[in-house]
Amino acid sequence: MSDTPPPNVWAAPPAGAPQWPAPAQGWPPTAPGGLSFTAGPPQPRTETAPAGSAYHEQARNGRQKAPQRIGEFALVLVGNLAVPLVVIAFGALAWYVLGLDFAPDGGDRILGDPLADEALGLLSIATGIPVVLLAVRWCGSRPGGTVASVVGRLRWGWLARCAAVAFPLIVLQMGGLALWGYLSEGEESLAGDFPGWSGFLLGLVVLWALIPFQAAAEEFVFRGWLAQFFGGFLKSPWPGIVIASALFAVAHGFGEWSGFALLFYSALWWGWLTIRTGGLEAVIAVHVANNMTAYAITVALGQLAESGNAADAPWQALVLELVAAPAYCLLIAKLATAHGVRRLSPGGPADRAEPTGRAEPADRAEPAV
Repeated sequence: MSDTPPPNVWAAPPAGAPQWPAPAQGWPPTAPGGLSFTAGPPQPRTETAPAGSAYHEQARNGRQKAPQRIGEFALVLVGNLAVPLVVIAFGALAWYVLGLDFAPDGGDRILGDPLADEALGLLSIATGIPVVLLAVRWCGSRPGGTVASVVGRLRWGWLARCAAVAFPLIVLQMGGLALWGYLSEGEESLAGDFPGWSGFLLGLVVLWALIPFQAAAEEFVFRGWLAQFFGGFLKSPWPGIVIASALFAVAHGFGEWSGFALLFYSALWWGWLTIRTGGLEAVIAVHVANNMTAYAITVALGQLAESGNAADAPWQALVLELVAAPAYCLLIAKLATAHGVRRLSPGGPADRAEPTGRAEPADRAEPAV
């Protein structure tokens, strides 16, 4: 037996000992046919459109093949039909559990209380926002914020500026309509029963709390998603604008011809303004201002129980809208230029700040709108 101890296999190799050779170039090996055994870099779950894309081009992120487009269209269509019905059904169930009265049969209302019924309707429409955001993320593989604007989010400062223009203009427009009716029909045009200050203030609090979500949801669907859906494979934004405007008018029902024409005409201008300003902020502002003012008048006159909407607007309202819609849109377009509001998507994460001037890429032609 030898007295030499066995070698320590766990000891570090002595200095100068040869090391294992470095992996050869191309390691790990590839399988026959050139397929690597290693996975490539993970693909991001969402992708934005290329830098310098206009608002209606935000779906052009390289992920919009036919199956994705069909799935996105189906999800938005089914979601905006089914989810509001679910909300209304749960609201009616809660109303029944509370033992409250329902509206008489044969009317358009469900709940016996007009304020609660109107609030439930606004809430059901507001569900269009999450439906659109989920559809563009799941099927379109792009951030939901790209529906709001070209910078991927709502620009709250710009929204506030637009609201500061929209509210006085809408109040002036509806005041002019009320004066026109008073001069042509007398006091009957303003007839109504004031519900008292408690009822009036309660109505304003409830409805005004829901109107921004309801109005924004309609803009997300019609001026936002529809314009971007067609813009995903059409160069011009106008087919999407025209189709969305017609559907917007149809969605409000068929009342007077003047009401349908007013809705379609206004929607055309709002569609143009969305592309011109690169986002939904300006049209959300005017939509919210219009609905808040209209509901305030309706509540003050005690007419919430009477069914009706913009589709029933008289021809006098259409005449005023022929002037008011372009006046608002052209004024906002000038303000957007003065404040450097971005109308094309930025170049990267470092370029997310709002520009102080017009900072679109110089080699990118602006959309013809």
